[in-house]
Amino acid sequence: MESHGKPHQKEQDGDLSPKPITLSKYSNRVELKTLLDRSDRGAALAGKRVVIGGWVKSARAVKKDSPPPPPAVVAVPSPSSGGDQAHTTANIRCTEIIQSKMNIFRRFFDVLSGSGKTYPIFDKTELAGQKAAPPPEYVFYFLISDGSSISSLQVVVDSALSTVPATQLMALGTCIVAEGVLRLPLAASAKHVIELEAEKLLHVGTVDPEKYPLSKKQLPLHMLRDFSHFRPRTTTVGSVTRVHSALTLASHTFLQYHGFQYVQVPVITTTGFGEMFRVTTLLGKTDDKEEKKPVNEKDGFSIDTVKAAIKEKTRLIDHLKRSDSNREAVVAAVHDLKKTGDLASQLEMKQKSKTGTLVKSEKLDFSKDFFGRDAYLTASGRFHLESYASALGKVYTFGPRFIADKIDNARHLAEMWNVETEMAFSELDDAMDCADEYFKFLCKYVLENRQEDMKFISKRVDKTITTRLEATASSSLLRFSYTEAISLLQKATSTKFETKPEWGVALTTEHLSYLTDEIYKGPVIIHSYPKAVKQFYVRLNDDKKTVAAFDLVVPKVGVVITGSQNEERFEILNARIAEFGLSREKFEWYLDLRRHGTVKHSGISLSMEQMLLFATGLPDIKDAIPFPRSWGKANN
Repeated sequence: MESHGKPHQKEQDGDLSPKPITLSKYSNRVELKTLLDRSDRGAALAGKRVVIGGWVKSARAVKKDSPPPPPAVVAVPSPSSGGDQAHTTANIRCTEIIQSKMNIFRRFFDVLSGSGKTYPIFDKTELAGQKAAPPPEYVFYFLISDGSSISSLQVVVDSALSTVPATQLMALGTCIVAEGVLRLPLAASAKHVIELEAEKLLHVGTVDPEKYPLSKKQLPLHMLRDFSHFRPRTTTVGSVTRVHSALTLASHTFLQYHGFQYVQVPVITTTGFGEMFRVTTLLGKTDDKEEKKPVNEKDGFSIDTVKAAIKEKTRLIDHLKRSDSNREAVVAAVHDLKKTGDLASQLEMKQKSKTGTLVKSEKLDFSKDFFGRDAYLTASGRFHLESYASALGKVYTFGPRFIADKIDNARHLAEMWNVETEMAFSELDDAMDCADEYFKFLCKYVLENRQEDMKFISKRVDKTITTRLEATASSSLLRFSYTEAISLLQKATSTKFETKPEWGVALTTEHLSYLTDEIYKGPVIIHSYPKAVKQFYVRLNDDKKTVAAFDLVVPKVGVVITGSQNEERFEILNARIAEFGLSREKFEWYLDLRRHGTVKHSGISLSMEQMLLFATGLPDIKDAIPFPRSWGKANN
């Protein structure tokens, strides 16, 4: 990357020159974005031969015009045959006709009842003296998506090309790899600019329509969470995922351009504080002498009975989703299943407590554990980044962070992915500048590089999202102190807050929402918090009451970026560790950075999922991560 100018924010447009179509790297096919994400939507590519692959989004069949069937051949009695023979010389008796028709009726019944049997149509003479009719021929029209673009390609397939039954070929979710020639649509009223006339079907991956959870009927996002492994095949989740990818690339682009070095920090840490997930291999290794009491049933329900009920109710929900049942019926069934699942969790917890598999940490000897000491899933990577910032100057990392709070709402996850930076020779104002520029860069990057996805998201999710991102990218973020925020909240006499805004309390979701949605109607940066509401390692300000921390808060979402200048003074940091009641032994390595070559430093932490909520307008954070983990939920 060049050392002058600004980081590139616009990906290269599709090439309209007559050069050969570029194959997908590491795959012998053409990605649909290569064909469709051009200013002419692919019209100039007509006549090109390509191989494409993707999944069926919709399908229809049109019967070909066929010649009339040949006339039936019936024997006519000769004049010399006599009157009696005239009644018997016809080649078809009444009983034969009935038996032949019954055979056809059975076949129709098998098809309609979904028995799975397939038959050639008129594969042999059904009526004596009549030639077999040829099987009907169809032309299939598929809309295929391969995930590379919001757009889908229409693929035209002659039924003669497929050895798979039509019902399976046309099923939603079927994977098709086809070779053919691109052409302009034959129908003048076609909505698409170009289509593929298939000459070969190279692969067909069928689905089981009875078990495949997706359907042509649009399912609400909260229902799709039960099928996290299939939901990226939906248009909405596909678009959100591409925006997510763009935000990730933009983060690396911005930070690399500004001289940050990428560093991997550990997911497992021995420096733990707050609500953290413990990592141990000691569970279940309890004292064998402990008496294991039988598990009592809860209100007459056994765990086996409840689990059986869960399976049955899950099958019912699957049936309702595949049928034309109204949303209220599905929602009621899902709610009922959740209550049953909660009951099962209670019974399992009770069973574990009776059998002694849940053990208090005080009873475990962690010196015998895998790591020989306490270990946790990390809640922040900035601790370890400090050691590299003290050598390389500016560093960053991107990875999962874990919080074991038992909270289940639209803004909380147990596992989130954060972009974190640490900068030596840097103070609070520097960190706020970095957060401000980084945040606006992300907004602009998404608008410029995911235009089609953002158009779709604005139609499907939030009509105001594009305008909001444009306004944010071009504006200056207002900065004010925590003390000023409390003063503003106290003046809001017409609004009643659940938590009274008094100096010293942590700002709640409703406080932040009022500031960003009602007063400023846009993102703001709030800084200089009371020392009691921020972590021990944040630098103490000269007033001894506040610390050098800030939050970048946005409307409808809340905090997207947190940041701080961390304490570089050994004596003050040591006192703060004691003040919080933490074990100094765990933080000796952290204190060493102050003993040897200490320097002022600051950094930021961006929640990628919260940023995605702001960039797309999604209402629930569980839809902003591929496989959400939250209290009581960890599907897949």
